[in-house]
Amino acid sequence: MEIAGYIASLLIGLSLGLIGGGGSILTVPVLVYLFGVDPVSATAYSLFIVGSTSLVGVYPKYRSSEVNLKTAIIFGIPSILAVYATRAWIVPAIPKEVFSIGDFVVTKALLMMILFAVLMVFASVSMIRDKKQSGATDENAVQHFNYPMILLEGTIVGVLTGLVGAGGGFLIIPALVLFSKLPMKQAVGTSLLIIAAKSLIGFTGDLGNMVMDWTLLLSVAALAIVGIFIGNGLSKKVSASSLKKGFGWFVLVMGIYIILKELLSAGVSAH
Repeated sequence: MEIAGYIASLLIGLSLGLIGGGGSILTVPVLVYLFGVDPVSATAYSLFIVGSTSLVGVYPKYRSSEVNLKTAIIFGIPSILAVYATRAWIVPAIPKEVFSIGDFVVTKALLMMILFAVLMVFASVSMIRDKKQSGATDENAVQHFNYPMILLEGTIVGVLTGLVGAGGGFLIIPALVLFSKLPMKQAVGTSLLIIAAKSLIGFTGDLGNMVMDWTLLLSVAALAIVGIFIGNGLSKKVSASSLKKGFGWFVLVMGIYIILKELLSAGVSAH
């Protein structure tokens, strides 16, 4: 299982390099099902892995002028504050047993996996639909920021990131195109910078709350970083839209599988 886990770690980076997102949605299932990490720790580990991989991936985008720093700061600040607060205070405050319906007990771990799987389903739908962004503009257009919407979206994405440990690129990219009027390529590059900052800063909110397996954490992150370089190289030769669609279907199947698996195992343990 561990060998499969390390191969999957490469795929996390490969996906980020190829389609500018989606990799983070694989990280938690890989950690939980292939490495046997408990779901709450897996969401913390995922923040470090996704954050460090995105940070490395953003450098070539920045050199190609595909990162808009002003937008990253405006969107990133509420997002970073929300993700840090979520990891430092909200997640530790969730009780081990959240609620029960008869014999069926909804635990903290079950709630996090179900919430994550639902997010996977939403992410997959946005990848499969892959409609051309109607708000996309050209490089030289004057930017008009919809500040209230950017701040609100930044905060929502931050809380979601904090709860489930996913970067949320599939939420950030459309928001940047619609509310900041960024061209698509700039939205992808800027999204990577936001994901890197909020994931790594959010992860620091966990350092006082749990013991980290640094060997596992650094080895998975290193493989994901190798994957992002391979993905960046391949992205020049492969059609991103067909890849994105195929990956979307894979994520959809995974999301449904996790929901069924978690609910069935919880139901079995209740009887």
